[in-house]
Amino acid sequence: MDEQAVAVHEDSAVEDAAAVPAAPAAAKKTAVRTRAPKAAPRVASKSPAKDLRILEQPGFVLHSWPYKETSLIIDVLTRDHGRIALVAKGAKRPHSQLRSVLQTFQPLQLGWTGKGEIRTLTTADWVGGMLPLEKSALLCGFYLNELLVKFLMRDEAHPDLFDLYVSTLNQLAHDEPATIVLRRFEFALLRESGLLGDLTRCTQQRERVQTEQFYVLDPERGPRPAMPADSVPRVSGKTLLAMQRGDYTEQSTQLQSKLLMRFLLAHHLHGAALNTRQILIDLQNL
Repeated sequence: MDEQAVAVHEDSAVEDAAAVPAAPAAAKKTAVRTRAPKAAPRVASKSPAKDLRILEQPGFVLHSWPYKETSLIIDVLTRDHGRIALVAKGAKRPHSQLRSVLQTFQPLQLGWTGKGEIRTLTTADWVGGMLPLEKSALLCGFYLNELLVKFLMRDEAHPDLFDLYVSTLNQLAHDEPATIVLRRFEFALLRESGLLGDLTRCTQQRERVQTEQFYVLDPERGPRPAMPADSVPRVSGKTLLAMQRGDYTEQSTQLQSKLLMRFLLAHHLHGAALNTRQILIDLQNL
């Protein structure tokens, strides 16, 4: 296939018909009509072993790196198929239209083929409709992408998280407070990854968290009452309840949730550094 081609759209119904065993003409038409309703569910399948051709899938480029002399490997977040890796053939060539399309924070319609760990990009169309990220908002965007790459497993769909990612980019582009926008995203990411449970219940007493009491959050077990010997962040029950609601309007909630999220992310990353996070801390004290 010519690597300079941006996209080759093929009719999936033709491929389905080709897969039907040879038979007399009348019988063959009947078989095609019988299989047609199954085409759409098969395209939407979450199993990489069955994903032969995907068309018009909303997605974003999270990260890319060179592959051979003229191509790229792109790590993308898609709405219905989660995080996947694609090879963009010819994307590094000087006149390839893919060079301007495969940019981070650009809403795309993607198509690909294949069933291996790295599949082949077949279409990439720019959708538009979003403001570009600039200055500190751009750095926050790269922080979101780094979190997604480190925390999301491949081929696991997270449509709600995808929608939140789009919303978060829009909020950053419109200069909404990064300290609030990022905390909401971090919280949702840990919940979607199965790493954060209900913050409204104390795991030891199985009682509801009390607003005036202070707690520590065990990364594996959840909230428990704080003790004098604890060296991890102490947060009030009021903050835990506010985080569960997504309410970060109070300064105390912003401060305590920042320290708590920094602790939880470091724990689940097993000490691995978040490059963009450190830059954000240095520049904005987030």
